[in-house]
Amino acid sequence: MKNILVPVGSSKNAKNHLQYAVDFAKAFGAKVYVVQIYNVYTKAGTMIKIDHILERESQAFLDEHVASVDKKGVEVVTRVFKGNLVDTIELACKALEIDLILLEPRTNSIKEEVFLGKTSGKIIKQTQIPALIVPEGYVYKPIVKILMAVKSVAIEKKDVLQPLQGIKEQFKSIVNLLLVKTPEYREGDFEVNDELKALITNAENVEAPTTFQGVLEHYKDHHPDLLCVVRRKRGFFKKLWENNTILKKDFHSTTMPVLVLSGLK
Repeated sequence: MKNILVPVGSSKNAKNHLQYAVDFAKAFGAKVYVVQIYNVYTKAGTMIKIDHILERESQAFLDEHVASVDKKGVEVVTRVFKGNLVDTIELACKALEIDLILLEPRTNSIKEEVFLGKTSGKIIKQTQIPALIVPEGYVYKPIVKILMAVKSVAIEKKDVLQPLQGIKEQFKSIVNLLLVKTPEYREGDFEVNDELKALITNAENVEAPTTFQGVLEHYKDHHPDLLCVVRRKRGFFKKLWENNTILKKDFHSTTMPVLVLSGLK
């Protein structure tokens, strides 16, 4: 893991989140890219060009933001981009060869009942970039136990397990695999290939209506430091993915980071 992207919003947790990103990056010897994306919606008849003003203000904000944390020798680079959120994030990740995005659950929302706000929700839902969602106020600590929850381990994409593999190797983590048998189960869904087999310490089969429900019922038995799930159109977050915003009452695991891998297929 060499390059980590940290999108910045206006949340009160932004400083704490960036400090976590720096601490996390230090463990890997990684570089941190702190980015802010703005868009300009002009009205007919508007005479003033405000692009350069917004860019200048965003850059000043990022410089001040980065100066507020202890960089601990980690290389932290700031970038300001103009454009559509999702498209620009994807282009930036490709250009900067990003391995992982570190996301706040809520970059802008001030509603206490919200777990995953619209901005973070869009990035998780509409991109295929591996992401780590870090709870608000969470302080960095080594990741000793990982719970990976899936309804199928049929892997077709190359390198999809790299973020999980990198974290396991860095922290010498224990990886427990929770195979959730849902009504959509198909023959072969639980056939673990050699690549995944090399990562996991233990595997457990459970039955539940959805992967999400399986996690809610069993994650406390494992006391994980990290929950690892797979991004699917109709996967882990299923009903929750109908909207970009996810409420805390609908997702109870708000006390540990969640690693979201790109789809296995």
